Amino acid sequence: MAQSRTKIMVDRLREMQASSPDIEASAIVSVDGLSIASALPQEIEEDRVSAMSAAMLSLGERIASELGRGGLEQVYIKGENGFVVLMAIGEEAVLTALASEKAKLGLIFLDMRRAVEDLGKLI
Repeated sequence: MAQSRTKIMVDRLREMQASSPDIEASAIVSVDGLSIASALPQEIEEDRVSAMSAAMLSLGERIASELGRGGLEQVYIKGENGFVVLMAIGEEAVLTALASEKAKLGLIFLDMRRAVEDLGKLI
């Protein structure tokens, strides 16, 4: 059963990437930094993405809370070569997406929110 659940999650990540071609890679990570499922290119280290995603989510939640911004919805980082976007999946996991620099963030956020709704039922 666990294998099929992981496959369903990977399929959902690939579906999200197909509907938003500007999403170059994605992963589902537990809040303690372990990879649950991913659709990452070979050159990207899954363990590194997992650990950094969990750390950023934790820091983002703390900042939002302590500065009176309410519950965290998303964290996004803009670099010269694109974006990293994180969204919480319930209390236990985070969806991380790597998007190109020309990505339309509104569409990325929408596709990620839809994926989070679906993935939340599996986690």
